[in-house]
Amino acid sequence: MDGLLKMGRLFFAIAMAFFGVQYFIYASLMKGPIPGPPWIPGAHWLAWLTGVAFVAIAVGIAIEKRARLVAMLLGAALLLNILLLHVFSLITQLHNPAPWTDTFELLSLCGASFILASVLPLDEPTSLKDNVLSPLATSFAIAGRFVFVISLVIFAIQHFIYARFVATLVPRWIPGHLFWAYFVGVAFIGAALAIAAKVQAKLAALLLGTMFLLWVLVLHLPRVAAAPGNGNEVTSLFIALAMSGASFILAFSLTRDPSV
Repeated sequence: MDGLLKMGRLFFAIAMAFFGVQYFIYASLMKGPIPGPPWIPGAHWLAWLTGVAFVAIAVGIAIEKRARLVAMLLGAALLLNILLLHVFSLITQLHNPAPWTDTFELLSLCGASFILASVLPLDEPTSLKDNVLSPLATSFAIAGRFVFVISLVIFAIQHFIYARFVATLVPRWIPGHLFWAYFVGVAFIGAALAIAAKVQAKLAALLLGTMFLLWVLVLHLPRVAAAPGNGNEVTSLFIALAMSGASFILAFSLTRDPSV
């Protein structure tokens, strides 16, 4: 099971690192795939700061150096980002699918960050800081699982409402485009119910992570290869990779502590 956490942690860290690289490209005015939704580049000085933060987070998670603290800070930063930059847009554009996708992609990554913090090892088990972080991480992990499940439900609803648009994203060589749009919606609902009810939750999280990984390989990589300078496509690829890692991290947490 440690391999499951290692793979999820690696996917998550790689995605964070590439988000940082995208912000550096934007801040340095270079031509390249700048951040797309759900990220908001903003001022150039802020983009530099965000890029450094993402890379530092990725390194900390990858090498497990202050990783628990780093993951907690990432979750808190994503939550603050949602509250300050996305909630208003969502409320004022209820019939626009874009703010819903952006908000709940960030919310699922926020939840995944808190879950990751709960399963990472402590740097110094005897320190006061870790004694405070440990119960805090567990509490936030429970909330993280809840918001992750809610996000899956929102993704499912979007697949049902906008099935015909989703069908256009399925590669041409795969038959039954509309079927797959609905199938993924049903898969999201099934995973959400299993994880919420803790019935075959680990299997559901494993299958969910595998589905996201297949999207990376079959859907997103070809689209990025066709348009490597398109920041939206590159961001979507790494969001899917982060979601795959998040699902594997969740599967590990359910194996380690079913109450989380």
